[in-house]
Amino acid sequence: MVDTNKVDAFIDKYGGEQRALTALLLDIQTEYNYLPQGALRRVAERMGMPLIRVYQVAAFYKAFSLKPRGKHLITVCLGTACHVRGAVRIVEQAGRSLGIAPGETSKDRQFTLETVNCLGCCALGPIMVVDGKYHGKMSASRVDRVLREHTAVREAAANG
Repeated sequence: MVDTNKVDAFIDKYGGEQRALTALLLDIQTEYNYLPQGALRRVAERMGMPLIRVYQVAAFYKAFSLKPRGKHLITVCLGTACHVRGAVRIVEQAGRSLGIAPGETSKDRQFTLETVNCLGCCALGPIMVVDGKYHGKMSASRVDRVLREHTAVREAAANG
């Protein structure tokens, strides 16, 4: 359920300026882990712009998701340098460990697994990013440990 007061606060933060739409959507996504339809409708209504324009921006940028994402976002680069160094095996292992395929979110909404074409750090490939932290020179045998360590640290910080 979308809290319209929160969405309104984000809109007010940017003075309702249409040129701030991308930054506004980033704030909303940070709050909900995706862009809920109700929030997008509220943005269009309050900012006096067509809903289709809001959706165009939301759909254009890979950083945005129109589907609910998990609490933890796992991204694996499949660019050429990472691919030839075994990135596909990393994706397969992460998928087995999480019980999901790329582009899916676990049923408990804890994890989302995504792939990208390039993260721009080819010399460190293959690369796996967990909640924004880059793990270079990854191997399939390290996937489970990285996921456990990272999520345990994150959960301890949230509870501590």
